[in-house]
Amino acid sequence: MILLLQAFGANAQLNLDNNEVYKITYSSSFNGKTREHQNKTWVFAGATQTLITNEKDFTKKSPYPFEVSVADHKKNELELLAFLGAQNVISTTDTSLRNQQFEFSNETKTILGYTCKKAKAIVRSNTMELWYTDQLPVKGAPSALGQNLGLVLEMTRNGNSSITAEKIEKQKLQLPSFVKTPAHQTDLLSYRDAIWKSRFTTIPLFTHQVINFSDTTKSTGDIMRFASGTIVVKKIKMPVIDSGSSAFLDVTEQSNGDAYDRTGTVFLIPVDKKQSFLDGLKNGVNTLPIYTNGNGKKYQGVIATPDYNPLIELMRFFTPFGIKQFNQNAIKGKQWQEAAPYRQDITDFIPLLSNKEVYIGVFIGNYDKGGHKITANITVHHDGPAQLRPHIVPLFNTLNAMEMAGQEYATMFDTDKGITVQFTLANPLKNVHLRYVTTGHGGWGGGDEFVPRLNTILMDGKIVFSMIPWRQDCGTYRLYNPASGNFNNGLSSSDLSRSNWCPGTVTNPFLIELGDLAAGEHTLQVKIPQGKPEGTSFSSWNVSGVLLAD
Repeated sequence: MILLLQAFGANAQLNLDNNEVYKITYSSSFNGKTREHQNKTWVFAGATQTLITNEKDFTKKSPYPFEVSVADHKKNELELLAFLGAQNVISTTDTSLRNQQFEFSNETKTILGYTCKKAKAIVRSNTMELWYTDQLPVKGAPSALGQNLGLVLEMTRNGNSSITAEKIEKQKLQLPSFVKTPAHQTDLLSYRDAIWKSRFTTIPLFTHQVINFSDTTKSTGDIMRFASGTIVVKKIKMPVIDSGSSAFLDVTEQSNGDAYDRTGTVFLIPVDKKQSFLDGLKNGVNTLPIYTNGNGKKYQGVIATPDYNPLIELMRFFTPFGIKQFNQNAIKGKQWQEAAPYRQDITDFIPLLSNKEVYIGVFIGNYDKGGHKITANITVHHDGPAQLRPHIVPLFNTLNAMEMAGQEYATMFDTDKGITVQFTLANPLKNVHLRYVTTGHGGWGGGDEFVPRLNTILMDGKIVFSMIPWRQDCGTYRLYNPASGNFNNGLSSSDLSRSNWCPGTVTNPFLIELGDLAAGEHTLQVKIPQGKPEGTSFSSWNVSGVLLAD
């Protein structure tokens, strides 16, 4: 028939429609137990072709995307058809059938009255046992594996997961009309990539965005640039994100000229109070609320007040030493990576994103005219179990994103008071956690970047967290750091352990359980024994915290 001459785009032609075929219905089981109400596999086997599908797909009860595939036994290849949407259909050809290898045995067993022989294959370290019969004039299988053995009536993976024929019917096949939708022919890799990407929603944030230091930097289009270009901000309309979804933030970074490891952060600017960090970006850092702790310094915009919320940190990351830009620094046996990838689960922040216009920004601290180049997006993944979304209370963020516009470094931990936030809850909160991100800085031998320091957090005067945040795996990321300095002892700078960060990595938050909090006033304090300055060098601690509660 001419049905899939259009649908598969190339020279494919499905000749099963209106012809007599064998319909084989398969059910799956695990350790001998068959699950009820399962979506059963359907195979329609004809003289020269076999259609592999399942009950929901064939009756168009599945959500997009879904696939059907056709084994052409004469050509010894698969034609694949993916339905990504009502009018978005792609197809490709898969020749992997030609490379299948089997080990045959003399064992036999009877399935549905047919004598079956046994074949075994190893697929990605999985042992696959197939039972097939040649007592029917057709070939086929419930997957791509074993299509040309005969008619496979049972397939078992690793001795415990099986799919078994439960019914064989001879009937005239009427193909559903949706299969006739014209398809775009593509290569196999692009086909698989399109199916994968159709399973989630991608929200672009920034694409090949330069973050650099320049006195002549200007905002362009929908990109706002601040602090001499080291901060970029974009207003984004977010879609509705349902309660069963999860969200991830992806960032990819390359050096565009800067050779050094730098602090980076992706943040959301709360604008729900009288004043916001956006006001400071536009009007100057000294217009932000000031925090003091008795050491004589003024820290701008770092803690929540009744009229102000600090930046909410979605991701803390650190650039490696000169990735991509300095890959010409060849070292024998080292193949430098082309980009640094960062990915973090931000599902907790969905209530701040769903169906809202939000300001999302990125900061990378640097004084280089070339700077860095980043691409960032959020992916939303649907159909998870419905879950409670947290109530979110921003408390503090000492990372001085406006460093290049005069924002004070986070040196407030040089006194025992550290950083202290007083806040009032209008209503009680259940199951409260503090999402706490911490990294130590001071880039010389005695600086806190290289000295373990105890972080202590007190809630209403009681210690709720006490540990030393420390990374000892930095050498793992050596291939991301082509411009890292090498020492006489054979180590590279990027190998050295640090205060909860490595060049080229994300810093994961701590989730600190606080229990239930009553309505009224509360005090949260962060204490770190910050190291003393040496000459013009000093230590600092970038910490951020938000409350997450049911």
